[in-house]
Amino acid sequence: MDNALFERGLEKRKATLGPDYVERAMTNATEFSKDFQSFITEYCWGAAWGDPTLPAKTRSMVNVTMIAALNRMHEWELHFRGALRNGVTQEELRALITQITIYCGVPVGVECHRIANRVLAELDAERERS
Repeated sequence: MDNALFERGLEKRKATLGPDYVERAMTNATEFSKDFQSFITEYCWGAAWGDPTLPAKTRSMVNVTMIAALNRMHEWELHFRGALRNGVTQEELRALITQITIYCGVPVGVECHRIANRVLAELDAERERS
């Protein structure tokens, strides 16, 4: 393992998905899955997200659309939250969901809106409690 790449990946992963989520993923990794957690942290987050060519906001926008096209809605929710953390505005996300709907289909667009509405309501409730 390239330790510098792993550490850069861990930083990028926490910045996008949130430190609590990443810590849970790493802590709850089993003997079977712990190498996989290290692998995705090093390569996905360290090599890809750690490449300075594209800003995190752009990467988030690309991921939101690609993951919707793959219809991986659990991951889509994580990256929708991450997109907000990376500075993608609600207006931009709304426009992305329209694009997703046109190119990936209405059912995917409907599911994206369902998830987005729930996440935004949760975030509003968290802000109100703070």
